[in-house]
Amino acid sequence: MITDERLTVYINSLEQEENECLRDIAKEAVASFVPIIRKETGSLLKTLIAMKQPKRILEVGTATGYSALLMSYYIPKGSTITTIEKYAKRIPVAKEHFRRAGKEHVITLLEGDAEDILKTLETPYDFIFMDAAKGQYIRFLPEALRLLPVGGVLVSDNVLQGGDILESRFAVARRNRTIHARMREYLYVLKHTDGIQTAVLPVGDGVTVSVKTGEKGNNGI
Repeated sequence: MITDERLTVYINSLEQEENECLRDIAKEAVASFVPIIRKETGSLLKTLIAMKQPKRILEVGTATGYSALLMSYYIPKGSTITTIEKYAKRIPVAKEHFRRAGKEHVITLLEGDAEDILKTLETPYDFIFMDAAKGQYIRFLPEALRLLPVGGVLVSDNVLQGGDILESRFAVARRNRTIHARMREYLYVLKHTDGIQTAVLPVGDGVTVSVKTGEKGNNGI
């Protein structure tokens, strides 16, 4: 919990209930110990989508499809979502959820490693949501920025690692040190790369919102 737990509970209590399909999928994910975006992160996503009105969304990390479905209910008519997932056990579950919600025509699931798939994509996406393996964000970033047009938005979830991001690498469990180092590098690059403007927000487990400005200088990647 990055922010005060009581404050977060209060903020979440103000949210309107999602539709029955989303509620059921969220309950199934919790019961199966599959992580999904937090309620406050979902609220931020919905607000950013309302502001940006994206025509093409790319999601890196489908899991069981909850966040893709959440976004699908708030995008403009005629917009589409492409989502990438490599974990074989989750792919059929996500596809079934899309079918159950009647969103197969809106959401396309690409199966495989995101690092490989991103290199094959050519059409730009005006909104990208990063919610995959945290240690791989820095590897995905160059291709994500390539696919974003000027004015495009990149949202990355779970970037503060429960607050551990501010700790020394020696204060982090040994098994988490690589992820910790890569996430710190990712945040630094987002804040110091010409051509993008980034805010790091203590929402959920930490979210970055980056906008591609197109202004290039000596620090572009």
